[in-house]
Amino acid sequence: MINTNRVKQILIETDMLMEGHFLLTSGRHSDKYIQCAKLTQYPKYTEEIMGMLAQQFKDEQIDFVVGPAVGGIILSYEMARQLDVKSVFAERENGVMALRRGFEIPKGSNVLIAEDVITTGGSVLEVISLMKKLNCNIKGVVSLVDRSGGGVDFGTEFLPALTMDVRSFEPSQCPLCKEGIALRQMGSRKISEA
Repeated sequence: MINTNRVKQILIETDMLMEGHFLLTSGRHSDKYIQCAKLTQYPKYTEEIMGMLAQQFKDEQIDFVVGPAVGGIILSYEMARQLDVKSVFAERENGVMALRRGFEIPKGSNVLIAEDVITTGGSVLEVISLMKKLNCNIKGVVSLVDRSGGGVDFGTEFLPALTMDVRSFEPSQCPLCKEGIALRQMGSRKISEA
């Protein structure tokens, strides 16, 4: 069972929630940014939260946990460790999510997808599409934070450790831009691919 009060306490203790004017990975703007890397620098907290999520999938016969790079890599690893299964990550190759680095997932495998923060769900939807092309059984999606307020539907069970309704705006409608507040880009898509 997920103890949301404990998750909130950890979020505060690790200073994950930032305020300002941020460009999100989705392209939208927000006055808040959830920096999950602040959590994953503390293995004990990452283990604790992912353990809460793992309990919900322990009887699902998961074969692989897949995380979208970069945000889902550590979380998929920890979830897989807790479930005693393999962890892989998907990354973009020519703008499309793919398994690289020799990763293979056999047809018919039961897959759980792990992500850090969900805003529009775009990266997870790309991984779901990839898993369907590989003829895998998608058993669910987990995330540390659902910042959509429960507004994303993946067509499978979705279990966030914490759901928040954090406002985000299309750039053309952003009140922070209109106020002239400097925009900061925090997401991982600006990281060059190897």
